Amino acid sequence: MTVPINPAEVEFSAIRAQGPGGQNVNKVSCAVHARFDIAASSLPDAVKTRLLALRDSRITQAGVVVLKAQQSRSLEQNKEDAMRRLQALVDSAAEVPLVRRPTRPTRGSQRRRLDEKTRSGQVKALRGKISE
Repeated sequence: MTVPINPAEVEFSAIRAQGPGGQNVNKVSCAVHARFDIAASSLPDAVKTRLLALRDSRITQAGVVVLKAQQSRSLEQNKEDAMRRLQALVDSAAEVPLVRRPTRPTRGSQRRRLDEKTRSGQVKALRGKISE
């Protein structure tokens, strides 16, 4: 299920990227920090609740998703990458998890288990010393 994210609710800030790249890394701010406040967003309440319940290191205690995109040397491509990753995170929270209904073991499976226990007990009993 896809829940659209309003791009106006995402705050982008350009930062310098890490890693190799020589002078380009030292002087050009092409990496992007994307900040998305879950509580202040226009997402449905159910999606907000599931997003805040996620145990994800990218979500702060205040309920803000912080993504860092620095794969590309282009600021626009990094913004698109951050939006794509944020959309994937929201989509994963938008899927309603299936409720697990516990089932009871069938009578046949219980009988087979007990028969196997009896058989293995008999095998172990035959391993003992023979007393006459």
